Amino acid sequence: MRITRVLPSDEAVDLIALTRDLATKELAPRATAAERDAEFPRDMFLLLGRAGLLSLPYSEEFGGGEQPAETYLQVFEEIAYAWASIGVGTSVHALTCFPLANYGTEEQKAKWLPDMLSGELLGAYCLSEPHAGSDPAAMRTRATRDGDSYIINGAKAWISHGGHADFYTVMARTSDDGGKGISCFLVPADAEGLTAASPENKMGLTGLVTTTMNFDSVRVDADRRIGEEGQGLAIALSALDSGRLGIAAVATGLAQAALDVAIDYAKTRETFGKPIIQHDGLAFMLADMAAAVETSRAVYLAAARLKDRGQPFGREASIAKLVSTDNAMRVATDAVQVLGGAGYTRDFPAERYMREAKVMQIFEGTNQIQRLVIARHLAKA
Repeated sequence: MRITRVLPSDEAVDLIALTRDLATKELAPRATAAERDAEFPRDMFLLLGRAGLLSLPYSEEFGGGEQPAETYLQVFEEIAYAWASIGVGTSVHALTCFPLANYGTEEQKAKWLPDMLSGELLGAYCLSEPHAGSDPAAMRTRATRDGDSYIINGAKAWISHGGHADFYTVMARTSDDGGKGISCFLVPADAEGLTAASPENKMGLTGLVTTTMNFDSVRVDADRRIGEEGQGLAIALSALDSGRLGIAAVATGLAQAALDVAIDYAKTRETFGKPIIQHDGLAFMLADMAAAVETSRAVYLAAARLKDRGQPFGREASIAKLVSTDNAMRVATDAVQVLGGAGYTRDFPAERYMREAKVMQIFEGTNQIQRLVIARHLAKA
């Protein structure tokens, strides 16, 4: 990775070194074959969990790393540089733990959070529905109170880790009061009536299983509701602010990987008697790619520092997600162009990076939604 990091502590330096070592030795060698074969690498998440890399944002009291966003987001970037599917999955797992860690009671956190943070359990986040992606307040999945339980019926779409996760953080409607009628639940994977549909046949991130989860009269104990009834959408939106920073970091790692592949190729491929990196037209393209990657990194780190200082960062998180994922798509596309015909083959990872970058402009809120969020913040300023 061609990057010089400025890290906030010696502990952060050691953490990045550990992550890079694991990513280089364990993740990168598996990535190409697993993506080709659409193999979900559950063992890699277990490895990262046991190394403490799935719990970095959360309290040491419950087994977390208690690292600032400025540090743990750079860990996400290092993971994504080696394997984007694992980078996205790491961010998704952190997102799944967010509601319990930030809105759960002390009793709930003590009961469930240590296992969730250890990496022995893998989480999935259930917000989107087939008809309600960008508009979560329109969700129809319903949780009906029945004594000391809730019974959940409906379907959740585009669920990363679906069918492989050990627990699901689920947003479901508990009343018809629009966005104020949604609540949050922690649902175990072995709950009766909870099933996974066939995995989606995706363009990219094929090593990350994505599916629809069906809830057919799934009974959940009332003590598995996180927060108050009707608080679910507020919890979800708060979680997404942090999740968008995770995706921004992942997109930056992917873009850096694409840039490095392009640079390496441009240094060795010769035309007209010299390496193509010495031709101004291509060299300027690489310079623009490098500027885009550095911009992405700077933007997500600026938002992370606001978060670490307890300041509002929702607008900045949307900007980071928008800029980083648009830049990742541009850099990955240009990497294919730099490699020319070779870039269009699977002999090099550039075409995979291009396919993987596309979805990052879509999930965690499309980039059109990010523009809407940013504009609303500007109107309120």
